[in-house]
Amino acid sequence: MKRAIPIFVVLAGLLVAIAAANPFFLEPAGFLAFLKRVAPLAILAAGQYFVIVSGEFDLSVGSLVTVEVVVAARLIDGDEAMTWPVLVLLVVIGLLVGLVNGLVTTKLRVPSFITTLGAMLILSGAVFLWTGGAPRGALSQGFRVFGREGVWAVAILAMVVVAAVLLMRADFGRTLVATGDNEKAARLSGVRVDRVRVFAFVLSGLSAAVAGILLGGFAGVSAQVGQSLEFQAITAVVLGGVVLGGGRGHVVAAIAGAFTLEALFTLLNLHGISGALEYAVQGVIIIAAVAVGGLRLPALRLTPSKV
Repeated sequence: MKRAIPIFVVLAGLLVAIAAANPFFLEPAGFLAFLKRVAPLAILAAGQYFVIVSGEFDLSVGSLVTVEVVVAARLIDGDEAMTWPVLVLLVVIGLLVGLVNGLVTTKLRVPSFITTLGAMLILSGAVFLWTGGAPRGALSQGFRVFGREGVWAVAILAMVVVAAVLLMRADFGRTLVATGDNEKAARLSGVRVDRVRVFAFVLSGLSAAVAGILLGGFAGVSAQVGQSLEFQAITAVVLGGVVLGGGRGHVVAAIAGAFTLEALFTLLNLHGISGALEYAVQGVIIIAAVAVGGLRLPALRLTPSKV
């Protein structure tokens, strides 16, 4: 957890800078608005963390978020009575997509980068085919309350954080880290590597479903609501110090990475800097994280042989 300290220092600095640029940020309403914006990304980062720390990737979550919102709007179409049945369906869709990604990756031995890239394209194509690029229907007020009401968004985020921490402190967390650190050694020690990774993908799919529910309520219906979210989630995770390739990193730091990324974007917007720069920032963060990880890993792997 010591390696995660820098991200909390950076986050604190960014929050102070935002407050200096916009004093309204310090008021309860201002800070609550920030939490509502960051909650979907933080939840996605938690799901992405499980996959990355196991040594895999999930590029399908952005398209899955879009599918969740579009399907919800089409099925609910303003009918309050459909709210809870559709919410259950959205969770099931997220779990199924995660399960398929995990099974294809582990059983068919297709690299997760290719598996989830294919899933991303399939989901995006399905949305476009179904909507023609213009989603139809409307979300009910009962659905939108989860994303619009800050108390709901914060409560759901808090539950996700607590659940993620408890999972990583349980046997699953230890086997997940062992799988990402050294798959062969994990297998020899009795870890069911495939099962662990499938479960990680399922958790990622579930996180995308929850994020989609919050984003639908917050931003409304759009065929681009989940665009580039997969890259933002990965950026947040590596910004939190999680090593690409698996085996190292803390879930709380990954979530803090999401807060830091959103705080950075907020600060850029306050200073009138173009939103297009956000993509460049994400690219720099990912490249820097991989470079730093590449410098650290050889030293870490040599340590046992010197003992």
